[in-house]
Amino acid sequence: MNPMVTNSVEVMNTAPNTAAVDTPEFLFPLDARRFLPIKYWEVQDRPREKFLSGKMQEMSNEELLAILIGSGNGLHSAVDIAKEMLAHFGGNLMELSRRSPKELARKFRGIGQTKAVTILAGIELGKRSFEIPVGEETLISSSQAAFQLLYPDLASSPYEKFIVLLLAQSGKLIRKVPISEGGLTSTTVDAKKIFKFAIDEHACGIVLGHNHPSGNLKPSPEDINITHKLAEGARLLDLHIFDHLIVCGKSYYSFSDHDLLGDRSRFDPYRLVMK
Repeated sequence: MNPMVTNSVEVMNTAPNTAAVDTPEFLFPLDARRFLPIKYWEVQDRPREKFLSGKMQEMSNEELLAILIGSGNGLHSAVDIAKEMLAHFGGNLMELSRRSPKELARKFRGIGQTKAVTILAGIELGKRSFEIPVGEETLISSSQAAFQLLYPDLASSPYEKFIVLLLAQSGKLIRKVPISEGGLTSTTVDAKKIFKFAIDEHACGIVLGHNHPSGNLKPSPEDINITHKLAEGARLLDLHIFDHLIVCGKSYYSFSDHDLLGDRSRFDPYRLVMK
């Protein structure tokens, strides 16, 4: 009996005469099975063709990643390699995006540095698509809006970074400024540098932002202490700290939302209504 040909073909008849089977002669062994290259799959199952048919929203992460990978390695199809990569990182694309091209090329057979760069560039571009474009109508009126601006810079960084958003009285974003990049658990915050940028840009308010690569959203005592110190310094300069966001992947913690900004009697954060 001839075996049924599918994307993953397990050989049921090992007799030498396989001429009746309409499959190529160079099926590749993997874990006691034989696998077809993607070009021999049914057209509707091939990742690129599925994407071109307009079904991209129905595609799995493995299929989309396989498109970035481009081709297999002679033993595995691009989909097989994509499955292996995502399984290694627990299905977490954010964890994958934190790796260097050199690390990916070293860990996964069939992924050289060129393919690794293509993968990481694709993920980075996807993250940036969620960023609010800076322009005349860029208003920061909530912690969610601030998070969207901070997310591309902080969400997948393996190191702690500190960034500030400088706002006009109207809530319009004037500028996003990187302040520092540190290690795995901390970074330096220079108050003088933050306030100099704010004064030079004629800002009224400041949103602070940094990430916790550990994944722990809870603010540390140091986070709370530096926020209060910056808020006190800002008041002396007639500036206002509207919020401090801690970013962890797709989640964030807002000091404003949790009433951790200290003295709130002078203004209502984000509403920008001076009292």
